[in-house]
Amino acid sequence: MHKILDNLIRMIHSKEMGSSTESHGSTIHVPPLHTCVLKSRTTANRLFAIVYSFAILSLLYRHCIALLHSFSIVSLLILLADAVLAFMWATSQAFRMCPVERRVFIENLEHYAKESDYPRLDVFICTADPYKEPPMCVVNTALSVMAYDYPTEKLSVYVSDDGGSKLTLFAFMEAARFATHWLPYCKKNKIVERCPDAYFKSNNSWFPETDRIKMMYENMRVRVENVVQEGTISRDYMTNEGESEAFSRWTDEFTPQNHPPVVQVLLECGKDEDVMGHTMPNLVYVSRGKGINLPQNFKAGALNALLRVSATMTNAPVILTLDSDMYSNDPQTPLRALCYLLDPSMDPKLAYVQFPQIFYGINKNDIYGGGFFRRKVFFGDPSETFELKQDHLGSKSIKSRVILASAHHVADCNFESQSQSQWGTKMGFRYGSLVEDMYTSYMLQCEGWKSIFCHPKRPAFLGNSPTNFHDFLNQTRRWSIGLLEVAFCKYSPITYGTRTINLLSGLCFAYYSFWPIWSIPITIYAFLPQLALLNYVSIFPKISDPWFFVYIFCFLGAYGQDYLELILSGGTTQRWWNNQRVWMMRGLSSFSIGSVEYILKSIGISTFGFNVTSKAVEEEQSKRYKKGMFEFGVASPLFLPLTTAAIINLVSFLWGIAQIFRQGRIEDLLLQILLVGFAMVNCWPIYEAMVLRADEAKMPVKITLISIVLAWALYLASSIAF
Repeated sequence: MHKILDNLIRMIHSKEMGSSTESHGSTIHVPPLHTCVLKSRTTANRLFAIVYSFAILSLLYRHCIALLHSFSIVSLLILLADAVLAFMWATSQAFRMCPVERRVFIENLEHYAKESDYPRLDVFICTADPYKEPPMCVVNTALSVMAYDYPTEKLSVYVSDDGGSKLTLFAFMEAARFATHWLPYCKKNKIVERCPDAYFKSNNSWFPETDRIKMMYENMRVRVENVVQEGTISRDYMTNEGESEAFSRWTDEFTPQNHPPVVQVLLECGKDEDVMGHTMPNLVYVSRGKGINLPQNFKAGALNALLRVSATMTNAPVILTLDSDMYSNDPQTPLRALCYLLDPSMDPKLAYVQFPQIFYGINKNDIYGGGFFRRKVFFGDPSETFELKQDHLGSKSIKSRVILASAHHVADCNFESQSQSQWGTKMGFRYGSLVEDMYTSYMLQCEGWKSIFCHPKRPAFLGNSPTNFHDFLNQTRRWSIGLLEVAFCKYSPITYGTRTINLLSGLCFAYYSFWPIWSIPITIYAFLPQLALLNYVSIFPKISDPWFFVYIFCFLGAYGQDYLELILSGGTTQRWWNNQRVWMMRGLSSFSIGSVEYILKSIGISTFGFNVTSKAVEEEQSKRYKKGMFEFGVASPLFLPLTTAAIINLVSFLWGIAQIFRQGRIEDLLLQILLVGFAMVNCWPIYEAMVLRADEAKMPVKITLISIVLAWALYLASSIAF
């Protein structure tokens, strides 16, 4: 066991790729691979931060003085809300202190390396459930990266099926056959959109063989979807004995949570060719072994299994990780990453090049709001020297018994425990959080590694965002738990990160890890001023009080800065409005519930499991989303805080307006009524779903009735407290 682990590490140790370029004389000008320019708004950001800081500090000072003179629960809650808002604002300023804009020059790569000298690339694609993540979605992702403008003999694609489904394996057997036609078609015609589904829907370019390729794709899609619908694979769908043998591993004892490892080589570089006679990239299906009583570590565990399996087979120095639905939108994306990875002037501690997560198929106003790693970063800190070797492979085929036996062994569920290794702590993707990607990136930077953010005009990858509002909230609830696991671990970004990385980077990680605590001020401001208004209590300064204008400045300053940034980035006013509205909804719902679940988990009460967000979208649901309609439909507890807050805000707003007309209390109630009115306007989709809509995505009557009871109970409780 130790020998295999030692061999894995030995493959990695020493210097990774060496210099890809020959040294040049000092008189020879070599064109740059990339540029980095400080954005022009940096000075304005810094000046605004200074002014806004004084406003926040003065407001907090006022709260403290008020508490010292007359203690009350209301004053304490307002102080808590504003303190959290101040903390989150302060951490967010770290992003604005030194914003840069990067640009790469792919055409200059030839001055640094020949194509034959490009580093090998292993692509990891993760999926877990063929019903929530349709196999055709995963297939499209794989085909889009297999068709990269990159030397095919240096490209390998590994698909991790953590659900251990033979349906997914069948889909990739079909994909392997289709790829022999799709790859040469894309490269011959210089197709830019190399995800088949996206390409055939766009109709941007049509060639003589397009109809034939499209028909082949549709035949594959129908076969795969029929198999998924039937839930089994009949012999009619199998084309040879090799496929029958592969599916024979799925016995009656084989379950998603308890099964041996499965490693199936579907395409092998150098042996399998496309229809034009060119070699195909490697395509490997991997389902790591699982045991009922053994920790699985969710996606991080699956990625670590891929790290080990790929090390025994291809051991590429560069790794690209993708989700099942995150297809490639630019065939030159690996070359963009190489502009940083091959630049001899770059910091040798550069660990990964990160591309932004951008979604396709979203509403134009977005009513709901992959990275290239050096393999060596997963096996030690920058102070160690690494060298990637393939001596262990020799001339062996990745289908050879020796290689496959080794791959199955390192993918076994007992490998990490029996090898007494540091997988998940010092090696591989880190365990300990549901947001394994963020946690791993953070820990790598704490160890001394660096990163680059690459944001080209054409999105490198496009992903599938949930169009169902319940799925969206459930996804952010799960993220909330994972983020809080990072925020309150012994390596918390606010304490450990600011010391080991640097202050600004540590604060950036702190902003994201403490993201769920937005729920504290949002919940307080969604209920407290409203309940106070219903009980004739004013909790904000009068119009004549100078502090009134401090509140107005703090509100308009924060919202105004967010608005300007989104507009300058090419967004729209409608998208900004939807973003801030959904931010409040998440704060009330998924952030709050996720925070409660994290607390319960911390004291030993397990309330959740890993839930895969559904990527399957119904046609009617998609139509409603494109019209800008929120998708409710299910009686979920996630909706209760939203509907309860909507009811209380509506009633308190009407009551406040009545107080102004009856008693003329506009001077002391104006700020309170403005806040309630703003919240009420943001709640319009909820009112619409509760009362006006009749479609199947409306708010369930059960949720509305329960919310009315909860709102009444809160009012009765507040009448006693006030």
